[in-house]
Amino acid sequence: MTGLLPRLLGLAYPACATDGIEGLPAPTLLDFSKLGPPRRGNTALAAPPGMHVHPDIISRRRELPPLRLYEAIKRVALAQSRVFLHAEFAGQFQAHFVARSALCNYPDLIAVQVTPDSMPALYSRSLYGEADFGVNRKRLVAWLAALDAAL
Repeated sequence: MTGLLPRLLGLAYPACATDGIEGLPAPTLLDFSKLGPPRRGNTALAAPPGMHVHPDIISRRRELPPLRLYEAIKRVALAQSRVFLHAEFAGQFQAHFVARSALCNYPDLIAVQVTPDSMPALYSRSLYGEADFGVNRKRLVAWLAALDAAL
């Protein structure tokens, strides 16, 4: 159950007044190659070379089958506090998560995908606000480091 501050914020930002994935539209399959450059300072993208022209972080190939890498990324994501699985497109090795901030319950949306040649792509974005103070980029760096530690 959300606290008083998130419920008050919910008057202006409805998704803050809900828990988990509640109050958020169901995600659709994301084409990472068609993401445009960020319009606001509240996104971060980790992508393999050639997948996207504007990644914040270049991801690299991991030496295991795509399915095992995909399962490992999901485990890493769900091991984080206040992170919830929102949708999964298992046939495309893509999953969407919601991360909630501790104080205000702000939802951030994270999509992860594994390419057929075992390279991860991660896209993290804030639902509200013009700036994220580097939170989304830090999240991707932490998740990729946790993934490497888990492997």
